[in-house]
Amino acid sequence: MPKIIQLSPHIANLIAAGEVVERPASVVKELLENAVDAGATQVTIEIRDGGMTFMRVTDNGCGMTPEDAKTAFLRHATSKLRTAEDLVSIATMGFRGEALAAIASVSRIDLMTKTAGAISGISLLLEAGNITEETEVGCPEGTTIIIRDLFYNTPARMKFMKSDTVEGSKVTSAVQMQALAHPEVAIRFLRDGKEVLSTPGTGDLEAAVYCIYGRESGKMIPVNSRWENYTLTGYVSKPTDARPSRNLQTFFVNGRPVKSRLLIAALEEAYRNRIMVGKFPACVLHLTLPATMVDVNVHPAKTEVKFLNEKSVFDCIHYGTLGALNSTSDRPQVQFKNTNAVPAPQSVPAPAAKPAPTMAAKPAPSAPAKQENFFRTMNAEEYRNFTQVIKDAPKPTPQVASAVTKAVVQDTKPVLRSPVLIPDLPVVSKPVEQTPEPPVEPQIVTEPEQTKLPMPQEIPWRIVGELYRSYVIVEQGEEAFLIDKHAAHERILFEKLKANQEAITSQSLLTPIPCRLSAEACGEVLNNKEFLEELGFEVDAFGENTILIRQVPMDLSPENAQNALESLAADLLNGRRENKANIRDEILHTVACKAAIKAGWNTSSKELEVLVKQVMSNEDLKYCPHGRPICITLSKKQLEKQFKRS
Repeated sequence: MPKIIQLSPHIANLIAAGEVVERPASVVKELLENAVDAGATQVTIEIRDGGMTFMRVTDNGCGMTPEDAKTAFLRHATSKLRTAEDLVSIATMGFRGEALAAIASVSRIDLMTKTAGAISGISLLLEAGNITEETEVGCPEGTTIIIRDLFYNTPARMKFMKSDTVEGSKVTSAVQMQALAHPEVAIRFLRDGKEVLSTPGTGDLEAAVYCIYGRESGKMIPVNSRWENYTLTGYVSKPTDARPSRNLQTFFVNGRPVKSRLLIAALEEAYRNRIMVGKFPACVLHLTLPATMVDVNVHPAKTEVKFLNEKSVFDCIHYGTLGALNSTSDRPQVQFKNTNAVPAPQSVPAPAAKPAPTMAAKPAPSAPAKQENFFRTMNAEEYRNFTQVIKDAPKPTPQVASAVTKAVVQDTKPVLRSPVLIPDLPVVSKPVEQTPEPPVEPQIVTEPEQTKLPMPQEIPWRIVGELYRSYVIVEQGEEAFLIDKHAAHERILFEKLKANQEAITSQSLLTPIPCRLSAEACGEVLNNKEFLEELGFEVDAFGENTILIRQVPMDLSPENAQNALESLAADLLNGRRENKANIRDEILHTVACKAAIKAGWNTSSKELEVLVKQVMSNEDLKYCPHGRPICITLSKKQLEKQFKRS
């Protein structure tokens, strides 16, 4: 066995850096927390190249003395703990004393700091954790720290970094998280020389939420409740504004952003039976509780916590959110489709009323003129003229005359109460001997049916009826089948769409659709533009946290484009990289589901017959694209057993 040795401080710091400093976003988070602990009310963050080459954090906090500044970069050097008892009631963001030492070990650092009332401050230059230069400088009160060339001495870590776009988006997300955690601090963020965030620092959470989410914040419901020793404040989304992922669920415990399955479960429990399956609420929630009732010392990056009483925490989140939802009316407004593309018929004013109208006031037309506006109600005189023309018109065959009369004359009263389309009367020179074919009703089948002679071994089936306007009951031999008409039609449409193996074509949108995502999701989408173009999407950046959709797949309606892109962004953010065929299937799922007949709709007997015919003749139609069964069976023996006949 090799001899056991003690690692050098440099290697120990590199190991610690692997736990605390994952990427530039981790550095910004730690430095922002230090600024908040220093009592800063204004903090400015600047990054370049995604933070890999340059990061600067400037605050107006209490600053450090020259002695404290040099000690701050040693491992486990902190001003926030003195005794072991302090660990059970931590009220500061940072407390381990690892952050500065870990950051310094993998970068080059410039530090300037000055305390209130001091004549001058101190400037330190560090490289790989070692102080290389120390000078006295004049500087404002507070601290300015510059991080250069992150991971320059650990190339193995460098190769795991992503593009500048992705890393910069993660830094943006970290800054936004701290802005929501501390609305009392004015935070200004510049990325490659461009200001992308500025919060007022008034302490108003609503103002901070607006700075990050924009107008979407106006749709959120405020939450303000107390439960025993717990206080819950913040905002939650309406059930109608649910998201396709949990990326916009943000929780804070005593001002610290955390990830907790307990909090997520409590939030979503409040939305039970209020939200669509597969959708998730968004939130910005602050949970405040005594420091002795939460343990924040369970994760090196302090992103996870443990609660002394999990049930009380669950109830606080659950009932606090539920109370906010119950106290707010959530009746969506009626949405009308844009009909500008189809001009509406011009309104024709009715003739002006006269004191004593006579029959000679208007000459009777020789034939019914085609009305520009056929939705107008006739007056009595027009109706008499119209009926006289019908009497004088040539008589068609009985079948045609019956159809025309039924379409034209719906009421014998002088005033037609419903809109009537006046068709042109047919001119028949001689009676037609053949009976015209009856009009064909629209059918569900989109592919031409091939005439097939029934096989001798086939057992005939018949439709018994429909249950709850959703399930078709079919009898065949000694078995009964219950067919879910929506699931069956959805599968039929999906198979037809999927059979088209051509390359995914795109449709350009006349009006691009803005899609608001989290900062990290935006970065992933922009970093995978070529991949999305292969799927039929063309996207561009449109301000911070917003993606502009310019093209969508031909099979995808513009109304569903935003949800589809949000789902793709969530998959990309979670590292899911499916091939184009699988993602195309997901898009076709949506198209088929939207186009299929719905449960509860009145469906004609002809449509049901066509639908059942396809299901009964194709055993491959077993499940809808979402995995639900299309058909279930009930044998005669099973039924007789229930009635105690067997």
